[in-house]
Amino acid sequence: MPNIVDIVQSQVISSIKNEKDIQQAIASNANITFLLTGDIITTKGYIEQLNKAEKMTFVHLDFIDGLSNTRSAITYIAKIWKPMGIITTKSNLIKYAKEEGLMTVQRLFLIDRNALKKGIEIAHQCKPDAIEVLPGLMPSVIDELTGLTNLPIIAGGLISNKEEILNGLEAGALAISSGDPKLWNLDL
Repeated sequence: MPNIVDIVQSQVISSIKNEKDIQQAIASNANITFLLTGDIITTKGYIEQLNKAEKMTFVHLDFIDGLSNTRSAITYIAKIWKPMGIITTKSNLIKYAKEEGLMTVQRLFLIDRNALKKGIEIAHQCKPDAIEVLPGLMPSVIDELTGLTNLPIIAGGLISNKEEILNGLEAGALAISSGDPKLWNLDL
C-alpha cells in the first residue's frame, strides 16, 4: 500500500459535500478527494466516477447515510465500493479499515488543548495514515502538531482562500482539504 505522503500531488484536497460538486472535483487539479456526501445506494457510483477519473477517493464514513459503525460495514466498503481509504472520527473504524487494506485518515476537532492532546494520543494508538485537523485556520497549532507527531497532518474546515491554504502548508500541513470548488484548481 502506498504512503499517503507519496500520493499527494496537489496539496489541495477536494472535499465533496454535494453531489453537484463531483464533476468539478473530477475536472480539478486535486488528485485526492474526500467524499462527504452519499448514502448506501449512491456512494458506490460516486466512487466509481472518481476512480475512473483517477482521483484517489477517501470516504468520510461519518457522513454516509445508512452506514453502521461495524467491521462488516468496513469490509463491505473495501470489497464492494473500493475507495482508496476512509476518513472518520472513530478510532475503532481506523483499525478495521487498516485490516481491510484501506488507507485511513483520523479526523480530529481541535476545540481546546485537551482535545489536541487526547486526539494525538488516540491517533498514536490507532496509527492512521494521516490526521485531518479542523478547523484548519490555525497555523500555530498545525506547527505545534507537527512537533507532537510524525503522522502527516491535513488541515481542513473554514478554509476560504489561497492565503489560508498557504499559511497551513507553511505551518507544516501535508495538504489542505477544502469544500470550496474555487480552490480545487490552485497549482500547489
